[in-house]
Amino acid sequence: MIKHVTAETFKQEVLESKVPVLVDFWATWCGPCRMQGQILESLDKKMDETNTSSTAVLAKVNVDEQQELAMQFGVMSIPTLIVFKDGKAVAKEVGVRNEDQLQRMLMN
Repeated sequence: MIKHVTAETFKQEVLESKVPVLVDFWATWCGPCRMQGQILESLDKKMDETNTSSTAVLAKVNVDEQQELAMQFGVMSIPTLIVFKDGKAVAKEVGVRNEDQLQRMLMN
């Protein structure tokens, strides 16, 4: 299940996670963000089917509703994808990425 994260839940859901978290910074009006959302949903479904959902978490942050998080992590364009491990941002990509690219981001 893809988590929808807010400023109030970010620390617990992302920074304190025991597994890597891929966060998609997006907005409802952004066409490429909708494409990225479909790719994330497909990846989430595959992770559930292969029982790998316990090895990583997928999350989304709506930049219009959570502007402070977007500023905190230097999100200037969307979609921006950031992988967090052990409370730190370890990978960042701007623009739509396919499932293989997302999986590689999570594994590095």
